[in-house]
Amino acid sequence: MQFVKEEREENTSEPDTSTIKHEEPEIKHEEPEMLRIKHEDPGTWRIKHEEPETCKIKHEEKESLRIKHEEQGEFIEEKEENEESNPQEKQNACDQCDKMFLWASLLKKHLKVHAKKKPHLCHLCGKSFLHVQSLKEHLQIIHTGVREYVCSECEKTFSSASSLKQHERIHTGEKPYKCSHCDKRFSKLSTQKIHERIHTGENPYKCLHCDKRFSKLSTQKIHERIHTGEKPYKCSHCDKRFSQSSTLKAHERNHTGEKPYKCSHCDKRFSQSSTLKAHERNHTGEKPYKCSHCDKRFSRLSSLNPHERIHTREKPYKCSHCDKRFGDSSSLKKHERIHTGEKPYKCSRCDKRFSVLSSLKTHERIHTGEKPYKCLQCDKRFSQSTELRIHERNHTGEKPYKCSHCDKRFSRLSSLNPHERIHTREKPYKCSQCDRRFSKSSSLETHERIHTGEKPYKCSHCDKRFCRLSNFKTHERFHTG
Repeated sequence: MQFVKEEREENTSEPDTSTIKHEEPEIKHEEPEMLRIKHEDPGTWRIKHEEPETCKIKHEEKESLRIKHEEQGEFIEEKEENEESNPQEKQNACDQCDKMFLWASLLKKHLKVHAKKKPHLCHLCGKSFLHVQSLKEHLQIIHTGVREYVCSECEKTFSSASSLKQHERIHTGEKPYKCSHCDKRFSKLSTQKIHERIHTGENPYKCLHCDKRFSKLSTQKIHERIHTGEKPYKCSHCDKRFSQSSTLKAHERNHTGEKPYKCSHCDKRFSQSSTLKAHERNHTGEKPYKCSHCDKRFSRLSSLNPHERIHTREKPYKCSHCDKRFGDSSSLKKHERIHTGEKPYKCSRCDKRFSVLSSLKTHERIHTGEKPYKCLQCDKRFSQSTELRIHERNHTGEKPYKCSHCDKRFSRLSSLNPHERIHTREKPYKCSQCDRRFSKSSSLETHERIHTGEKPYKCSHCDKRFCRLSNFKTHERFHTG
């Protein structure tokens, strides 16, 4: 018979304890709740009886003992060989959630979930794990690079059979998990659960710095980097840093030119899967994201979030060069390039450079003549999705943008901003060649042509060129009458 050893404790409340000597064990039942078993060795064991019936020591029947290890607070079952187990006696209850376990070792393992202890430390990188098996897998994958499970289609390797099975669904197209609210299907259970929160509105993850809540833990962590300014991901080709690994990967494809994601409806390819999904909604017409303040729907979550800030007037992104604030990070980046003069996007057909990627894409359609966006109300086509949306407001009469200084409303945000500068007298756009400032970026661009001599508008009837579109149109009327 084995006992769990513990240090001696004084127990003044229970003086009537029986002693059992090692040579001739003698058990006295003067006090049924507590037995003290004395050994030749100075250590002492205690056997606690929760009920007198639970533990009766009979050497001839060889019944099991329930021994409480007071130091760790767990019950350990000991039984003699050939003894039949009673599962009911072996149940261990969690005092946090009433879950029952067959073995004390399982209970102890479960209690760590409540305590959020991660006792298993990797000695190579300092990362902690809840379970020893997780530590073993971490050491195997990260520090040895050993991956045992190989995909038969593409030879990609994985550390577990479950990871391989999940990966193989990319090849088979299997999507076993169906949303209980709509017909969407998913290859991962975790993706299904996250998707269903769109329907339920559940946002279990709250930002530690503000009151914003999120449906995904990963989204919460990314959001918190807005507050902390943390950018842990650095480009291997340049010095740019990013708050998200996905943004880094997408950025690095600008260097490599890789576009692995192909549209299933047309031949267009994309460097990001999210851009592909958003593009495919142009074909399907799907708009899964609905504004919680109005009835507007969006094909992209990235379009919904800035839209909702029109209602809330929240502007969490502040310029590091001036006091301007913005409702989305992309608007902040675009604005900061006014201060830095950075124009990272270059046209592949001419030498023009742009501070905004969307401006480059729009410009390149001048060369290609492409107009992929078609109005559903009429046959007009557009080179930009924003132009299409603005055009559609001619049919609906919608003017969602209201001036904060007067009652004027606008169908375009780009029209609201210059209007509000009439009230504020703000002129944020400064010429890099002289000290002149402008309230509109288009006015700055036109002005800068005085310095550069650029005349992009050429008459189709003669060789005259113009730096302003208005002058060009006026001139052409002389030819057409």
